[in-house]
Amino acid sequence: MEERNPLMPREVGVTVLPEFFQVEGVEAVLDNLMTRAGVTAIATSPYVMRPTADGEGAREPPIDAGAGSVRILDRALWGRRDLWVRTAPSFTPDRTLYDGLRYQPAAPDALTEREGRRVADAVRAAKARGLAVHLQAQAAIPPGYRVQFGGPVDEDRPRLPDGSSPAVRVDNNGSLASPHILAYTQALIRDIVRAYPGIDVLRLDWPEYPPYSLDSLFFDFSIHARAAMARMGEDPDRLARAAARLRARVTSGLTADDIARIADGASPLDVFDDALRDGAVADWLSAKARIVTHFLAGCAETLHAASGGRIALMPQCFPPPWTLLSGFDAGAVARIGVGAIGVKLYTMHWPMMLRAYADGVAGENPAAARHPRIGEALMRVAAVDSDMTRYGAIDSVRYPEPEEPHPAGAAEQTAKIREARRAATPVPVFAFAHGYGPVEDFERRATIAFDAAGGRLFVNRYGYLSDAKLDALGRATGAP
Repeated sequence: MEERNPLMPREVGVTVLPEFFQVEGVEAVLDNLMTRAGVTAIATSPYVMRPTADGEGAREPPIDAGAGSVRILDRALWGRRDLWVRTAPSFTPDRTLYDGLRYQPAAPDALTEREGRRVADAVRAAKARGLAVHLQAQAAIPPGYRVQFGGPVDEDRPRLPDGSSPAVRVDNNGSLASPHILAYTQALIRDIVRAYPGIDVLRLDWPEYPPYSLDSLFFDFSIHARAAMARMGEDPDRLARAAARLRARVTSGLTADDIARIADGASPLDVFDDALRDGAVADWLSAKARIVTHFLAGCAETLHAASGGRIALMPQCFPPPWTLLSGFDAGAVARIGVGAIGVKLYTMHWPMMLRAYADGVAGENPAAARHPRIGEALMRVAAVDSDMTRYGAIDSVRYPEPEEPHPAGAAEQTAKIREARRAATPVPVFAFAHGYGPVEDFERRATIAFDAAGGRLFVNRYGYLSDAKLDALGRATGAP
């Protein structure tokens, strides 16, 4: 680890979802964050929550398509560390902003009336203490208040090269090429600025094609994405054929020799050259990145106009190399007027994602999926670790339990943030670490992220941060 520069900025924030303001109280939460961790910022979201009977609504914490069912909260909500919940907007939307749009905001209800003020109270109280305040919304999951609730109509779903839509996904993002998704997100941005004019930063989550599964790597060939490709001068059918050819090559066409070569350090670009050499795959990935950048440019322009340039936009994304397939081009995004970029080091997801890729291969090539080194090969492609004992046969690759360290190397986490910073220059990059996991491992990961980002760290989220972890966050970031 490099010696920390004492002159570098210290910007340390924690995402506090509104339910913790509801349960613990605004001032108590802020006292805890500032006293123990020395935070300089908080983030929250524009909804409120209530508990429900088991099986009704959505599980909190999110179940991540089943893989995250082991996950529990560190801080109890209504007396429980995992529960089922429903949400409502924390404000009354201005419906005139959504006139004529395909998507409409969620209707406020009795929960909004009873608890909605908590978010505005938190914004005011944090500002009064000198903290920066971020508000987070979903980029492409109308109504956009919370990740588990909402989603697109069928026409606006991202599609595979053959036009199909996977039955099982972790995320429920719409196509970022859909004008209906963009129009709704722009209206939501205007509404948030109206309802919460005191915030400093608007964060958009998943403004990309989240690469959680094998199929999701090969988005997007929806009617909207095809139309966007055609406007770029590309032939959508050519790009679809190229993406389908690559998918076939890495699934049904994957050989034991391919796996061994990659596990031994060969570049996937060399191993799969036969599916890449005509340049069509590169053209497809470029088109995907342009779709994402166009979406974010529309959001940035809207936020600038609505806030008079006072509120900054911070899109948050997966780290490299996943961004190549998610469509998030940090260099291009940095040029459209964003204030910062958040890069997620949500390391408990990484083995889940690698397992999902292998499961996708297994559906078409069981022999390859059973190869004893496929986990190692996937680890090398995603650049998540250099400890060969952590990944091997895919059956050993899984979501970590609450008390298990995350299988992610320090050098690899650092390299991901540094690569993002180089690409985004001069726009600052915040590393986003995750609070899930044991205290010692969290402190290690928070230190890595803070140092790699030059002193800019956000932690997701308060619900996973016991008092011991808040103390660890203060130590990791040199809290005064």
